Amino acid sequence: VEMFVRGSRLLDSFDVELTDELAENLRQHGIRCHFAHAVAALEAGDGEPVRVLDRSGQASEPFDSVLFATGRAPNSDGLALGDAGVAVDDEGFIVVDAFQDTRAGNVHAVGDVSSRLALTPVAIAAARRLMDRLFGAQAGARLDYEGVATVVFSHPPLGKVGLTEAEARARHGDAVKTYTTRFRPMLHALADSPQRSLFKLVCVGEDERVVGLHLLGEGADEMLQGFAVAIRQGIRKRDLDETMAIHPTSAEEVVLMR
Repeated sequence: VEMFVRGSRLLDSFDVELTDELAENLRQHGIRCHFAHAVAALEAGDGEPVRVLDRSGQASEPFDSVLFATGRAPNSDGLALGDAGVAVDDEGFIVVDAFQDTRAGNVHAVGDVSSRLALTPVAIAAARRLMDRLFGAQAGARLDYEGVATVVFSHPPLGKVGLTEAEARARHGDAVKTYTTRFRPMLHALADSPQRSLFKLVCVGEDERVVGLHLLGEGADEMLQGFAVAIRQGIRKRDLDETMAIHPTSAEEVVLMR
């Protein structure tokens, strides 16, 4: 299996330290990643394997099949949105404010078309807040997009909630402190697998308020939800330090980072 990636790394909205580790885990499983690779075309004759061509015309090794995972684009073309006073950005996403209002005022947009987080639960929640405001007499109802947890179901899973280290430093500068732990998950201990888990905490200020948690490893998809609640409630690093670990689990590593 080979992956051709447009960017310089995997999943650039996730913390770079964890995406680098994910790339290494994939490599250990025999998956080759080609970064900064602009795919221009696919080439195949009748009954022949498929080759990937880059913009220089160079062809890859032959493949039996090719899967596209190139993201999504808003289906806003042909709607004459500009005639209605609805602004769109350069990529066709509808421009909205914090209340999902477009510049037309009486036109609203939620979900992937509005350039917000492209997640199904986010779209549902944003629509419900909008309905509460328009029809439920809740004038201030809107979705808080800060601290939304999300997971990529890679192998192993990669999850995050809150700010990456780079985002935190851009906002808070030198007030940021991070903690990391890299370990072999129990699931692979006896098999002596090369796969490793990597967890990372991002904290801010003297009281070390947790503003980001990033998990790469078996079970990360299931354990992140509870920590997302805690981070939204303003958990501090000391709260994790004072919490008894559940052993032996991967989740205990979150409360054992020093």
